[in-house]
Amino acid sequence: MDSVDALVERTGAPTSNPHEFLDARELPPPQPLQEALERLEELDGETVLVQLNDRAPQFLYPKLDERGYAYETVEKDDGMVTVIWKA
Repeated sequence: MDSVDALVERTGAPTSNPHEFLDARELPPPQPLQEALERLEELDGETVLVQLNDRAPQFLYPKLDERGYAYETVEKDDGMVTVIWKA
């Protein structure tokens, strides 16, 4: 799997900010959405969340928009990666 740094660089997220990784591929719905939102609440405004999913987290996107986050999802061989940062 690509390094977390390489994944962040594939998006428009700030590359110099610290980041946290969440592997949500094994979590049943709605846990990936809940876990992402809980983690984002705990993080400071500088940290980028990198979430690995088995598919694009379509239900997460509106929640991120409501909360003022920017995000980008990129496809990988072993799933989808959504990088989330404070806009």
